[in-house]
Amino acid sequence: MIDIPRLVVAAPASGTGKTTVTTGLMAAFAQRGLRVSPHKVGPDYIDPGYHALATGRPGRNLDAYMCGPELVGPLFAHGARGCELAVVEGVMGLYDGASGQGELASTAQVAKLLRAPVVLVVDASSQSRSVAALVHGFASFDPQVRIGGVILNKVGSDRHEALLRDALEEAGMPVLGALRRAEGVATPSRHLGLVPVAERHGDAADAVAGMAAAVRRGCDLDALLALARTAGPLHEEPWDPAEALASAAGAPSVSGSSVAGAPSVAGPSVPGSPSVRAGGAGRRPVIAVAGGPAFSFLYAEHPELLTAAGAEVVVLDPLRDERLPEGTAGLVIGGGFPEVYVGELAANESLRAAVAGLAASGAPVAAECAGLLYLARSLDGRPMCGVVPGDARMSGRLTLGYRDAVAVSDSPLAVTGTRMRGHEFHRTVLEPGAGSSPAWGFRGAERRVEGFVRGGVHASYLHTHWAGAAGVAERFVVASAGAAGAAGRGGG
Repeated sequence: MIDIPRLVVAAPASGTGKTTVTTGLMAAFAQRGLRVSPHKVGPDYIDPGYHALATGRPGRNLDAYMCGPELVGPLFAHGARGCELAVVEGVMGLYDGASGQGELASTAQVAKLLRAPVVLVVDASSQSRSVAALVHGFASFDPQVRIGGVILNKVGSDRHEALLRDALEEAGMPVLGALRRAEGVATPSRHLGLVPVAERHGDAADAVAGMAAAVRRGCDLDALLALARTAGPLHEEPWDPAEALASAAGAPSVSGSSVAGAPSVAGPSVPGSPSVRAGGAGRRPVIAVAGGPAFSFLYAEHPELLTAAGAEVVVLDPLRDERLPEGTAGLVIGGGFPEVYVGELAANESLRAAVAGLAASGAPVAAECAGLLYLARSLDGRPMCGVVPGDARMSGRLTLGYRDAVAVSDSPLAVTGTRMRGHEFHRTVLEPGAGSSPAWGFRGAERRVEGFVRGGVHASYLHTHWAGAAGVAERFVVASAGAAGAAGRGGG
């Protein structure tokens, strides 16, 4: 059981200012000396970067689609351990979730799973008394969702604020804050949302400070903290990466797993491979994980799982580092914006050659989205690593949505038939989109094959969350240990 005050910050729709308000609240409470645990509903990578900057703790995602509803509470408890307040930013509108699947992966579902009160951020710029009808509709739509108050955003004047407050008072809904239009904080965006923290450095810190100042001026922090304290105890055991690995190793075959349940994956199936978890036999294989401005998309639980499985995780910045870390036996390249840095990535010929050499050696390489583009022959006409036989380019079309996937080729991540859930989010096109041994087959409306499996390489547009499939990390580390052993035996 954990008993931590908590709030879920939601909105009627995207674009209302949720991220500004949430990040400002996190920073304002942190400035008061509270240990604040930051969380984000859904698959987003960018907002948690701002949350981390506001709180000094890793921003963590709570995704009921990719990890399963039953892991939302444990993952929350894992991130909130030792904190005095948790703030959860919602996704899209309060009741929006996985398309065609009811409340699954919605902010409302997460709020119910966490038994947390909701603060609704409303864009009041084009309404006055109608705000009460809007809020009443959201408050009454699902009686199990407890909306504890409203923060008004983009208020035009004192008169406008008075009209809004009067209407909401009449409806019996507390107003916990009001932010003026002029108090908006500039957070630059581009084709996939806000510019990540990793790319803005000092500007991002200034933006977060501005958000905190606006929230301090416009919000009743004492009332918000009092609301958070009404959440009560949460009967959840914190998620633990080592325990997740142990459970995955003992899990039955996934060939008959249910789509409606949490995704799962078989444990390692590399014949004759010893366990390399901490405390097991053998040396810890070095696994390089791409980071830096071009590859800033990675869930916090991924390196935690790799470490618990026995790996030594070392961060690699492909914009600066000209060689792989010493002894690299495996490479993980997550998402990000390689298209923004294509010139610098192309100019780093020595690292591109090292990555190609590692892949050619048969060592495991896992690449998602931006990682796939980096492994391609070219991106927007500039040379990349040449590991994947495809050429990528920017496109005006946004590919977005959750995917129900099945592995269609054996790889260092999964055996054929493994069911996983993931998320696509990109404005690039890779031609061809799949190799002779594809990575995934998508079910449902997105019925197609996608990605590449070549030797030890698994490259795909699909983002996955390994906390919902801990066997992926175990299998990858076992394969890395095997590659390291082979290199040692060969004297390389």
